[in-house]
Amino acid sequence: MSELEPADFERADYRTVLRRLTSLDQRATTLREEARGWHAERIAAADAAVREAEERVREAQHDVRVAQRELEQVDARAAGLWSEFVHRVGPAAERFGRTLPPASIPRQREREARDYLDEVETRVKYTPPARPLTFGTQVLFGIFGFAGGLLGVIGNLVLRRTGEAAGADSDWGQAAPVVALLVLLCCPILAVVTAKLVADRRGVGLDTAAVATVLVTGLITAGLLFTAVQFAQPA
Repeated sequence: MSELEPADFERADYRTVLRRLTSLDQRATTLREEARGWHAERIAAADAAVREAEERVREAQHDVRVAQRELEQVDARAAGLWSEFVHRVGPAAERFGRTLPPASIPRQREREARDYLDEVETRVKYTPPARPLTFGTQVLFGIFGFAGGLLGVIGNLVLRRTGEAAGADSDWGQAAPVVALLVLLCCPILAVVTAKLVADRRGVGLDTAAVATVLVTGLITAGLLFTAVQFAQPA
């Protein structure tokens, strides 16, 4: 049925107008039902979109918390590796700063932060193999032993002379021989400590044989010089 125009009511009879009004009421009812259905569908779709958005927000908040924990773990591990690096390298690491340097964006961004930390940990904990002892180094260790023995004898003589000058009845006169003997034995040991410092600085391994070389050379030197001095002194 076509749409009613104002002129149609003038030409149409009562039954026709009533039938057309009835059809209009049915159409209006249909349109209202369609509008209610469309509105209900829109509400359901909006509710679903809100629930989906809330779920995405919860997932994003969870991801943020996980990322924050990972960031804290990475920062803590990086600070620990930096502390170990500074401890191993020493003052040379201060040119990079006393504290952990700020993070920089790496070129290979597809790698995880843990991969970089594992690589750094491997490099920090790497200990280069010690260089073998050369003949010159062994001669240097022998010189250390000789110097330790010589200094021990000199210190022994100086302490004995001061003890004799203080008199046998004084406290220092009685303690001087014991202290002099300790100095005679300790100087070769100090020569071993000095040799160890030099070996560490040169990256050379100080094995048992090298320690024995320094210590035995120092003790033999001290013993020979001490004996020679005792024979040289007038009876």
